[in-house]
Order: sequence, then structure tokens, then C-alpha cells
Amino acid sequence: KYRVTTTFSAPTPIRRICQLPEATAKRYDVTSMARMVANAAPWSYALKQLYLSRFPKLSLFEVYGSTELGVNTVLRPEHQLSKPGSCGRAAPGVEIRLFDESGNTVSTPNTEGELYVKSANMFSTYHKAHDKFMADRRDGWQTVGDIAYFDEEGFYYICDRKKDMIISGGVNIYPTEVESQLLAHPKVADVAVFGIPHEDWGEEVKAVIEPAPGVSVGPELAEEILAWCGEHIARYKAPRSIDFVDAMPRDPNGKLYKRKLRDPYWEGVDRSI
Repeated sequence: KYRVTTTFSAPTPIRRICQLPEATAKRYDVTSMARMVANAAPWSYALKQLYLSRFPKLSLFEVYGSTELGVNTVLRPEHQLSKPGSCGRAAPGVEIRLFDESGNTVSTPNTEGELYVKSANMFSTYHKAHDKFMADRRDGWQTVGDIAYFDEEGFYYICDRKKDMIISGGVNIYPTEVESQLLAHPKVADVAVFGIPHEDWGEEVKAVIEPAPGVSVGPELAEEILAWCGEHIARYKAPRSIDFVDAMPRDPNGKLYKRKLRDPYWEGVDRSI
């Protein structure tokens, strides 16, 4: 009706649009879409492929950023499928630097570090929380706690939030990576991965899944997906158990309330590993 040319979307709304029955989708002309900006949360590679099967091939952009740091990177349409998992290169006017756990600058490709930003778009403080703002600051660089690495061509890849990282048996596991793999399963509509207490390992990997429409939930489905994980995800990263929910808890912008799923498992447990 309005011949929309530019919009943006979190993963959940666009996934629901792209999963509409073929007969329904054909009733709508989407060729006017010139710029669809993926934001709010990472789009999985499988979702990008699904989107590009329904919308113009050069319409998809992705940005990475935050409220307090603005837009930090841009992944252009020509790199959406050739750079799986990347959020792009530094946006115009933005400087990015990675620091390791010792506070040293990461200068080697494919080496993880905490991502810090310097730009004119950054907040200068948090309202009534200046101490918190300064705690996330390093020599004029600011962070929101994301762990990332860059490749030889300067494309950045976000591993996960530092606070969401799972430490199982002394090994670091990033939930976003596992979630991206699980979203490739045809019976998975949405997923959240996080760590839950384990007496020996400290944490073990738990997946909470919203099944695809029409999929019956039961022990057989959990066994099927766990077996699939064994074939597609490294053993130490694969979920050890799966729970199912009718719908993921999300805010109005589509961001997942992962704490609502994770916190019940940690009630009465010391979080320190």
C-alpha cells in the first residue's frame, strides 16, 4: 500500500513475516524495499538466507551498536552471505579497539577481546550513574561489555556479552554462537542459550526453544534436536538439555528477556564459578 523503501527489524518480527505460507507471501509486492536494517539483536545466517529468498537481494544491511555508543559497525548487502557471523566494519566516524584481559590492545586478527569505542556519538555519562559509566571507560574508550574479534579484512564479529559468557569446565562458550547454529534447525523458531549450575563443570549449556509453528513438543523432539546438535555443534558447546516454551519473553522492541529464563535456575546458587 505505501511502497515502503526503508525500515528496520529485530529478528523475531522479520522471521514471522518470512515464515508466512507461500500463498500468503505472494499476495504482497515487496520489491520497493531498498534498505532493511537488521538491528536490536543479531540475525542468524539462516534468517538472512530466508529474508533474501523473499526480499530484494541488495536490500539487507546490518548494524551493531548500543544506546550509549550509537551505531558502531555496518555490514553492507554485498557482504551478508560472504561474511557469515560478521556485523561489518567500523561505521564512519567511529574508532574501535579491542582490549585483552590484561588491558593490552588486541592487534592480531581472530583474537578475542573486549570491544571499546570512541566517537562523537557516545554518551558522556549515565543519568545519576556516573560511577557505572566510568567503570566501563578506558583512556577515553567506552564499552558495553561485548567480546569480539576482527578478521584480516577488518570485519568485526561479536562473540557475546561478557556477562553472558558460559564457563563450563574452564572453557569459554558464547551463547550467541550456539543460538545461531540452533536456528538453522527447521523445527526451531526461536532459541535462548545460557549457562545453568553444574556441580562438576561450574556451568552447563542449557537451550530454551520456541518450536516452529505446528511442531509437536515432547521428549522425542528434545532428543531429535540434541542428536542434531551432536552433528553440527562442537561437543563442548552443545546444549546438554532442552526446555520448550510457547513464546520467548521479549520487550516491545523484540529484545529477549533472557534473565527471565535463566534466573530461576540460579535461585539460591552462588553465581561465582
